[in-house]
Parts: sequence; C-alpha cells; structure tokens
Amino acid sequence: MILEFFSATDVGRARDNNEDSVALDEAAGLAVLADGMGGYNAGEVASQMLTSFVSTELGRWLKDGGQEARAGEVRRAMDICVDNANRAIFNAANTDPRYAGMGTTLVLGVFRPEGLLLGHVGDSRAYRWRGGRLMQITRDHSLLQEQIDAGLLTVEEAAFSSNKNLVTRAVGVEDTVLMELHLHEIQPEDVYLFCSDGLSDMLDDESLAAVLGAHATLADAAQALINGANDNGGRDNIALILVRAEGRQRTEGRGWWPFGRRGGK
Repeated sequence: MILEFFSATDVGRARDNNEDSVALDEAAGLAVLADGMGGYNAGEVASQMLTSFVSTELGRWLKDGGQEARAGEVRRAMDICVDNANRAIFNAANTDPRYAGMGTTLVLGVFRPEGLLLGHVGDSRAYRWRGGRLMQITRDHSLLQEQIDAGLLTVEEAAFSSNKNLVTRAVGVEDTVLMELHLHEIQPEDVYLFCSDGLSDMLDDESLAAVLGAHATLADAAQALINGANDNGGRDNIALILVRAEGRQRTEGRGWWPFGRRGGK
C-alpha cells in the first residue's frame, strides 16, 4: 500500500516561539509529533529532543531490519525507544536549571503492512478520516478526559472547562513513562491526522472533518487546517501530520513501499 506523508507546524497567533515539533521518516513508515511544555524555551527543547531521538533511533531500527519484524517486536522497539527518550529528557530537566519541569506530549505512528501501530502520551491526538467520516483514535491523557469518563462533565461542558490543558501523562516529567499503544487496520483511501492541541482546541471534530473532505491534496488540507485554527484565535502553536493510504500496490517485492512528500515547518 502506497503512503503519502505531509507535515507542518505554525507558531499561531499568540506565541513568539514554537514548542511543537514533528518528524517523518517516510522510508521507515514513521511519523512523530510532540507538543512541549515548560518555562522559557524548555518545552521547545523537550519536543525537539523527543522527535529527533525517536525518528533517528527507531527509524534506523526499522530500516535495518524492522520491516521484516513481527508487530510484537515493533511494539517493543517503540516502547524501548520512547523509554530511552523519556530518560534523556528527564535527566536534562533535572541537571540543567534552564530545563526544570520540561516535558512533552507524543503521538507516534509506525505504518506497517499489518496496520498502523499508534502510540501516544498526553493530549496530542490522532484522527482517522475514512469514507467521509472522522474518528478520534486516541484518548486524551488529561484531567478533563478523566472528568468526562467519570461522568462529572459532558463533552459539551468540557469544551468550556478551564482544565483543558492539564495532562495526566507526559514524556520527560518522571523517570518512567507509560505510552498507550494500539494496532489499527489501514484501509485504502484512509487519511490519518496527528495534531497538537493547538489545532484540536481551535477546530472541533466537525470542522476538522469539513476541511479534510474539502481538499484533494494533503498540502492544501494542512494549510486550510492551520488557517482555520489561526482564524479561530490561534491561541497555541499548531503541529500536524497527514498520512494518506493511496490504495495502490507495488508489483515487485512484498507490495509495501511507503513514500511521499514532506511539508516544512
């Protein structure tokens, strides 16, 4: 199945620096998105450390033999890589006062013949667009989501909550991290959207779906999503990755050839 990739970030309307980071390794079928947090520029440091570490180390493993690995082996490689990145960020935060308290969310996707192995930590999200319908396929690790799950708030009430950005998990804030990881079947013409809350807080699911349905190219869809978030206030940095399964098969080899194009920050 042929994959097309596109990524972009935008500083938004309210901030001077960009604490969101994205990385793609198309040859490995790998996509990484992070939204940093912390004082001064520490959030920017955390997110860039995470995306660089994961894309380099996991990308190398996938290209050096991981394409032949079983899904369970890839899961273990993803867990080990994120754990090592977590320790690096945690150690930096605890040895350099400039980085005290820094951490970052994570959305990590490895696109495989058997499906999408999708890991996440925090409240950055992944969505799937299929057959004209949008579905969120990650569940926020946040205080707000816990309140919704406990029946203390409705989804409608949550949209106006002051606790919107309080995450219950993040990479780098403790010496260990638990990444939630699931396998999702990929169907031809699926489009996957990974994004930071700078997008999902500014555009509701209906608006995201309308944009994805209105644009034929990933580049146009990405720009329209960023424009929409900024038009609605742009209160945070915006990061997104779009991946489309084009549904055609390579005739030689194993029939798996991830490739595409990448957008700039």
